[in-house]
Amino acid sequence: MSSREQILASIRSSLPQLERPLPPVPLFDELTAVSLLTTFKESLERMGGLFLDMPASGDPRAPVHTKLAGAKVVCSTVPEFTGNRSMADVRTPQDLADVDFAIVRASFAVAETGSVLLTEANLEMNAVAYLAQHLIVLLDPADIIINMHHAYRRSEFRERSYACLHTGPSATADIEGVLIHGAQGVRSLSVLPLPRAPRARPRPPRGQAD
Repeated sequence: MSSREQILASIRSSLPQLERPLPPVPLFDELTAVSLLTTFKESLERMGGLFLDMPASGDPRAPVHTKLAGAKVVCSTVPEFTGNRSMADVRTPQDLADVDFAIVRASFAVAETGSVLLTEANLEMNAVAYLAQHLIVLLDPADIIINMHHAYRRSEFRERSYACLHTGPSATADIEGVLIHGAQGVRSLSVLPLPRAPRARPRPPRGQAD
């Protein structure tokens, strides 16, 4: 037995043989907001993010098309919008260095903090959420939860290889206490409330009626 194995065996044998369950943590549901969407919007804007309200035209996608006007490189990981830089062509993070706008969909959002959770399933390549100049996040209002206590019970933190809560654009105030956005990541983060497209029903086997 090596010295390392002896030390580890000694530690294991000296561990207290007691059942010490973690204390229960309440979810603080009594603080549930009247409107999760309104609370999320207020929290997002307080952290420097932009909430894209429904325009008078009634087209919920119009605010995104307006923001994309004049953009040279757009990378989209969602079917609702088409970019001119396909993620299928991205091989390394360096291929995203010139992206003006990235469009992704959040797994869920936290009303209390104005945060959106992005995983590798949402991003396809994690670097797109940091190297793009501007990030547009689609969010189904049904995916908003009240607070962080609920957030950390979500399955994404256990089932995904990568899960990160984004709260507004990149920001720093290290120099003379002056707040600067976009110093270490995206310069702006916009959220568009847009329900997920309903999943298509699977077609029944041939010869079987619906």
